This record gives sequence, structure tokens and C-alpha cells, in this order.
Amino acid sequence: MQYAVLTGILASVACGVVGTYVVTRRITYIAGAIAHCVLGGIGAARYFQTVHGWAWFSPLYGAVLASLLAAIVIGAVSLSAKEREDTVIGALWALGMAVGVLFITRTPGYNEDLMSYLFGNILMVSKEDLWLIAGLDVVVVTLGVLFYNRFLAVCFDDEFATLRGVRVEFYYLLLLCLTALTVVLLVTVVGIILVIALITLPVAVAGTFSKKLWQMMVAASLISMLLTTTGLAVSYGPDLPAGATIIVLAAATYFVAMIASRLLRPNRS
Repeated sequence: MQYAVLTGILASVACGVVGTYVVTRRITYIAGAIAHCVLGGIGAARYFQTVHGWAWFSPLYGAVLASLLAAIVIGAVSLSAKEREDTVIGALWALGMAVGVLFITRTPGYNEDLMSYLFGNILMVSKEDLWLIAGLDVVVVTLGVLFYNRFLAVCFDDEFATLRGVRVEFYYLLLLCLTALTVVLLVTVVGIILVIALITLPVAVAGTFSKKLWQMMVAASLISMLLTTTGLAVSYGPDLPAGATIIVLAAATYFVAMIASRLLRPNRS
């Protein structure tokens, strides 16, 4: 349970920083494709680990490799062939899931692992996984904060950023790679299917009362921490799936924030 709480807190930091960029740039659909491609890397890593004895090849390593590869391919297609973007993203989305299922079905004792990968099993995080998650978190947050102004320009007005000499293509690909790493972090918390909800919902809640991008990042990180910790506490007693409980709480929080924002809007004017 201690590892689970730490995992939720660490993942929430990256979720708040990168999730804000994802929502602002409106690339949630790309993040969804990356998330589903992760299953291919997880399945391959689990297969080689179990069948061929590659004990060092953790599923998290496979997830990192698959997500980064998907981010680069999708980013390259987005920049060079916009008319085929949706088709390629849909193809990668389906291919990643299919490859993952094929590998997992060839791996002995796959059923239990498949459910944990799809819907998350934060209670199964090991000490080694926790160190890897912490390392990924440091990379994501450091780059996200270090290139804050450039990402800000790319998210809001990439044409103006190009005129100002910003290498838009490079920073767009870097943003997609950071999104890929964040997806890997959140897969351990809520699983592949629900990962997009945890990237977007805390940010959406934070956006209802934040005026600046950095404020939204801080608020989204804190909200995500609160949701993951509360979700763990609520799910523990009745033995509910932690990932699904976290997302239900996140969705409920979002709807409450949205209703409250609409009710208070006339008073502000």
C-alpha cells in the first residue's frame, strides 16, 4: 500500500505537467493512440521475460520503448502528412493492441496480467518499478518545466513560434515523447483503458479556476494526488479495482466543478 500511494503521487506530478500541455494542445486522441500501443510493448516484454528468460526485461521497459516509438511515428506523420493523420493514428492504435494480445496469449499464465495491464493494478507495483517510475517522473517534469516557454508557444500558436525562431517540429516531438512517458507512468495506476481520463480530467478541473498555464499544472498535480490517494482508500475496504475507483472519483469531481463553474459564472459578470 505504501508503494501504491507513492506511485500515485509520483505519477500525479507528471500527469499535471504533461496533461496540461496535452489538453491545451488538444492532442488527447494522440495520447490515446500512444496508450494503446503500450500494450504491444508490455506484451512483448512479458513474453520474452517468461518464455525466453529475459528476467531484466520488465514490462515497464517494454512499455517505455513502445510508447516512445509510437510517439515518434505519430509525430512524424502529424508533421508531414496531415491528411493521413487520423488513419495512421487509428492503425497504430489497433496494431498496438493486437500485437500486445498476440504476445500475451503466447505467454503462460497471461490472463491475470492482461487484466492488470488493461485496468491497472497499482497494488502490484514493486520496489524496482517504483524506482523506474521515479526516474521517469524526474525526466518528464524536468523537461516539461525546463522548456515551459517553448512548449507554451507550440501549444498556443505554433505559426508565431516558428516566426520567432522556435524549432516547432522538435519541441512537438519532444512533447509527444513526454506524453508517452506520462502514459507509461499512469498505466501502472489506472491501466491502458482508463489512462486518458487521468491525463485529462484533473487538468479539466484545474482549468475551471486557473488563469495561467503553470497554475493549471500545479492545481492538476495536486488534484490528481488527492484523487489517487482517495481512490486507493475508498477501494481498499470493499475490494474494488483501484484504477476504476480513481476514475469514477475524477469524473465526479469534474462534473461538480463544471456545474459549479456555470452556476458561479453569472455572479462574476
